[in-house]
Amino acid sequence: MKKSVGIIGARGHTGAELISLIAGHPGLELAFVSSRELDGQRVSDHNAHYRGDLRYTNLDPAQTAAHDADAVVLALPNGKAAPYVEAMGESSTILLDLSADYRFDRSWYYGLPELYRSAWQDQRRISNPGCYATAMQLAIAPIKDLLAGPPTCFGVSGYSGAGTTPSDKNDPQKLRDNLMPYSLVGHVHEREVSEHLGLPVEFMPHVAPHFRGITMTVNLWLQTPQTLPAVTGRYRERYSAEPLVRVVDEAPWVSRIAGDHGCEIGGFALAPGGKRLVVVATIDNLLKGAATQALQNLNRALGFDELTAIPVTASKAEP
Repeated sequence: MKKSVGIIGARGHTGAELISLIAGHPGLELAFVSSRELDGQRVSDHNAHYRGDLRYTNLDPAQTAAHDADAVVLALPNGKAAPYVEAMGESSTILLDLSADYRFDRSWYYGLPELYRSAWQDQRRISNPGCYATAMQLAIAPIKDLLAGPPTCFGVSGYSGAGTTPSDKNDPQKLRDNLMPYSLVGHVHEREVSEHLGLPVEFMPHVAPHFRGITMTVNLWLQTPQTLPAVTGRYRERYSAEPLVRVVDEAPWVSRIAGDHGCEIGGFALAPGGKRLVVVATIDNLLKGAATQALQNLNRALGFDELTAIPVTASKAEP
């Protein structure tokens, strides 16, 4: 019997990607998809991957809790999850929150599998990491014990990361021929990475004219001089068993990660003296930065192999 999943806030970009992934999953089916704007419309009219008869509904927290779904995904803006979490109470239904609302709550599992899989203890409440935060942590983690100070991270995202509510940051006309800096100190993902890596991180986000994909360039000061082979060897060893993380020689391009479910880390450069390292990571903010990671967490929580229904790049899939 298939496991059922409901989505609250399914109109957004991440909700649409998750619908597509669930539609291709052999063991999952959609129980409901809730969207105030699309209430009553057929899901298949908005998502080519979904073939069923399900229609969007507009569910409040009590109505959501009344559904007998195996898992519920909250794909809501920051600050909106709490009423749904409270309505679910001690229910055995798995709750997966895509917002930042529970990323600092240690009673929730923080679901970045490649780094924190060992902390999994059959939790029923899962907080999905942020997109920038995923790229930063994957880029920093293999070298963090050698650091001499806070990593400095320069991030550039496609405008899909700004969501569907109209703003300067997702207006293609205002972004045309432009790079827009914002939240240059105190961004929630800066605090998130500092919290989970256990060290201060400096982050400067920007949004660019492309639709999807993140480039994260990270500057790292090291305690002692290192060689390039030693550094790249650390990254290759750390991610050798992770099919969704690819360590490459050249600096990865954001245009090549769009539509890909993994993360690429490369472009390793050491300054003279060997104590300053620069690393580049790219992810698709809607996939590994959101929907793909959500499915990794759902798979684990619902008893499937973590990569079920997640396409893996052929070069990493081979032994």
